Amino acid sequence: MTSVSTKSVVMAAALTGLATSAFAQGAAPTPWELKSDMGYAYGRDGKTLAYKLGTNNAGLLLKGAKKVPRGTLFFLGQNGQLYMRSGPYLESDGKFMFGSE
Repeated sequence: MTSVSTKSVVMAAALTGLATSAFAQGAAPTPWELKSDMGYAYGRDGKTLAYKLGTNNAGLLLKGAKKVPRGTLFFLGQNGQLYMRSGPYLESDGKFMFGSE
């Protein structure tokens, strides 16, 4: 029976983690999967929530609502606050302007 040292396991896990994070950075952006019968909220406490919508109050829900313009980017700032940007965020070649290299 062969024993595996803790040091070997830790090194293997560290190398796997590095390889995985490097692979994730090169991955293409994935679309959100928003559903028409769901509501998504950014709560007052900074948490994100999802709600199942009904049809009873649909008119009331739309009253006061605004369409989000196409080309809008949402992101969390370093302070944990949710921001949106309705300006350019892609380079001419389609790469994200603010991503790491």
